[in-house]
Amino acid sequence: MKISILVLVALGVLSLGGCRNMFVYFPTRADESALVDAAAGLGLVPWMDGDVRIGWRRPDRDSTARRLVLFHGNAGHSLHRTAILAGFESLRSAEAPSRRVWDVHLFEYPGFGSRPGRPGEETIIPAAIAAVDALRDEDPQRPVYLAGESLGTGVASQVAAARPATVPAILLITPFTNIVDVGAASFPRFLVRSVLSDRYDSERALEGYEGRVGVLVAGRDDVVPPELGRRLFDGYDGPKALWVQEDAAHNTLDYTVGSPWWAEMTGFLVGPAGAAHSM
Repeated sequence: MKISILVLVALGVLSLGGCRNMFVYFPTRADESALVDAAAGLGLVPWMDGDVRIGWRRPDRDSTARRLVLFHGNAGHSLHRTAILAGFESLRSAEAPSRRVWDVHLFEYPGFGSRPGRPGEETIIPAAIAAVDALRDEDPQRPVYLAGESLGTGVASQVAAARPATVPAILLITPFTNIVDVGAASFPRFLVRSVLSDRYDSERALEGYEGRVGVLVAGRDDVVPPELGRRLFDGYDGPKALWVQEDAAHNTLDYTVGSPWWAEMTGFLVGPAGAAHSM
């Protein structure tokens, strides 16, 4: 009886056809002018690649700061990640305290915010690579660091694997091995594999990457099983560091400005290989 019900459910889901991956993306759409106004209120301006707005960044960019692209999670849009932005921007250079360590760029996925397109691995990854290429071309001598949150960790891993010479280090916040593993924690694996065509296989992508990888895990993550982040960390052979916020859930991580892990994380990403950390 249970097998029959499962088969019926599987057939019903598969009949959605064009709705595959509909449970992966939860974009918030918004009017472009409203987003520009909201960004201006935060001191941000459009980040353009030609005639296309691909995200947001500061107008007063410091050529001595390290460029970083932030790839957000699967809900909302990039302007909803201002807590992470503030954490990065709170860090100042020891040599010149008035200067920021990080020059942060908030990347917008196709189909999110006011950016046209439909979200999917086949659209998001090429767009993300193109954004990193655009930054590289602005100043080929300066590297581009990456940070990803949740779904964005799958994006960051793929981009780093595609552009290892440009990307020396990445930060992965609540990462997973691949999307199928996330779904399989709640549903039969064969059903998840049938429904989802997107994979965001970070485990495989990082096999060929040799840069520094920082991982932040929420110990009580209620969206991405924390063991997937630990497995991704354990399986990576390059220089790596792990931070675990044991009491945090997926959406309650401590991004408070001044929290010690911001400085620890930065020291690892821009410096020599570090040891594992626990919070």
